[in-house]
Amino acid sequence: MAVCGPEGVLAHRVVALGDLYQVAKQWVESYHVQAIIVGNQTGSKRVFDIMGPLGCPVEGVAERDSTLRARRRYFRDHPPRGWRRLLPLSLQVPPEPYDDYTAVVLAEAYLQDAQSRP
Repeated sequence: MAVCGPEGVLAHRVVALGDLYQVAKQWVESYHVQAIIVGNQTGSKRVFDIMGPLGCPVEGVAERDSTLRARRRYFRDHPPRGWRRLLPLSLQVPPEPYDDYTAVVLAEAYLQDAQSRP
């Protein structure tokens, strides 16, 4: 999950599906969320069902290449250290789940697209 706005990334974290509704509800209230963006691939129907009762519009967005963009973003924020810095990033996988970075890149793409709409 991630909360993003014109000022940047406000919060992000990996959340278990069982905790998704509760965390989303807290973030909707705390950050005054105006829209919830959900990647439209595997498992999205279940996430739409969970987010529906929150009272915000829930929109599906294309996830194409989001995992690769999220990996690059993760390594930008957490550059490899030691001998790992010698390996090309394309051959590395982050040492922890980085689904929150996927949420960040999806939200940023959504916001950028929204700015270009009339």
